[in-house]
Amino acid sequence: MNSTPRITRENGSIMVPSPSKRRFYGQGIPGVKLESLSGKLIAVEGADGSGRSTQITRLVDWLEGNGHATVQVGLKRSTLVSDELNQAQQGNILSRTTLSLFYATDFADQLENIILPALGSGFIVLADRYIYTLMVRDMVRGMDEKWLKNLYGIALEPDAVFYLNVSPEELVQRNFAKNHVLDFWESGMDLGLSRDMFDSFLKYQALVQQQFKRLQATYGFHIVDAHQSVDAVSAVLRGEIESILTR
Repeated sequence: MNSTPRITRENGSIMVPSPSKRRFYGQGIPGVKLESLSGKLIAVEGADGSGRSTQITRLVDWLEGNGHATVQVGLKRSTLVSDELNQAQQGNILSRTTLSLFYATDFADQLENIILPALGSGFIVLADRYIYTLMVRDMVRGMDEKWLKNLYGIALEPDAVFYLNVSPEELVQRNFAKNHVLDFWESGMDLGLSRDMFDSFLKYQALVQQQFKRLQATYGFHIVDAHQSVDAVSAVLRGEIESILTR
């Protein structure tokens, strides 16, 4: 593996909102005083097998070791709907629109009851995936992009977003090595791309990567080459976050 940290930036620079310039992507949540949100919101995106969870664990250890209080959020962690969402996915019984609204509810509950209060208390919030994964999954499944942007207009713009990019061929190897099986949803088996789960996984993850690169042009998040060693990727993330914390 190449151990040289690499990262791409939109227009060659990082746009980091200061607390006084925080904004929602759309209509937001009424009554929220954005200027009072003194904490930092960092989102880490990436497919299963990209090293996302490992990097977040390392970031928590590093940040808290340097005196920063942290809070973690992620997909299907809402106490409001997470159990019901898991049950519905096991049966594959929901329409795509209903499933999308389920995930949006999960996100909205965490935003209102965890993310915003934590930022208001000066915490660093680490999101193990954010609205971008949700939008990408839905767009791959044919959902309207304008509708999705309106749906997630309640979302707060993070201080930084990192997408850990790994090729589908490498992802399939990592998932087999870790779990000895491929996930139904991460393989896009509901889309009918192929009867073979291995082939469907490769096709689905390629579509997901295409959509992430499209959204990068709109949202300006950082694409990190996650084929590198764990230490090299950690060095990239820490360097970028450290620059945010010192501004």
